[in-house]
Amino acid sequence: MEKLIRVRRKKKPVISIVIPTFNEEKYLEETLLSLKWQNFSLPYEIIVSDSNSKDRTIEIAKKYVDKIVITDRKGIAVGRNLGAKYAEGEYILFLDADTMLLPNALKEIYKEIKKRGVSLVSLPVLPSVFDITLIFYYLVYDLFSKNSIKIKKPQVAGMLMCCKKKDFERIGGFNEEMKIVEDYDFSIRIGKIGKVKILNSSLAITSPRRLVKWGKLKGATKYLLLYLGYLLGVKKISKEIGEVVYKPVR
Repeated sequence: MEKLIRVRRKKKPVISIVIPTFNEEKYLEETLLSLKWQNFSLPYEIIVSDSNSKDRTIEIAKKYVDKIVITDRKGIAVGRNLGAKYAEGEYILFLDADTMLLPNALKEIYKEIKKRGVSLVSLPVLPSVFDITLIFYYLVYDLFSKNSIKIKKPQVAGMLMCCKKKDFERIGGFNEEMKIVEDYDFSIRIGKIGKVKILNSSLAITSPRRLVKWGKLKGATKYLLLYLGYLLGVKKISKEIGEVVYKPVR
């Protein structure tokens, strides 16, 4: 069951920004403000796709967004797919609730994603806290993602990815059976129908809350083991184990 709340109406958007949420009151407002400060002249809409939050997430969203979709179903893949269902833009930008964009991000992403033959666009990401170890981890992720594109096995994190809506629909969206690495699965599938790009002309800043809670070394090790399980095709990694290990961090 789902409920759509139209907070405000705009003329036909070029880009629909879909933000999946579940109890994100601590982070959501900063993310939404970063979208309001974009140096982008074309119309865009913001859609919060919420899994029935119990905190102030919806209250905060109503101040800034155009649509709110509420469902009892859980899972980030579910949230992204449901938000995309109500997206009116030709392009869909998936953004995590704790990920902020620099003011030129939408402009730079749009310039690239509208090109013929490009199916997915993302940006480098840095942590929202100044910590040398965490910065190193995110730089490694950036290098890993760019190299994965070179070998035609793109692995792009779902915290920030933009695609053409027609391509999203063509591949059937995100795999809702996958509790983790659903974004890597998505980027590989969509990468088969077009180019995947990670631009250097802008930047995103995200919360490293999971790494902080797990512990930096322990967290990096967990991510590595989960990813290796995914590469080896261990289905339980993305289902049963994912549900236990990858619980929400608030």
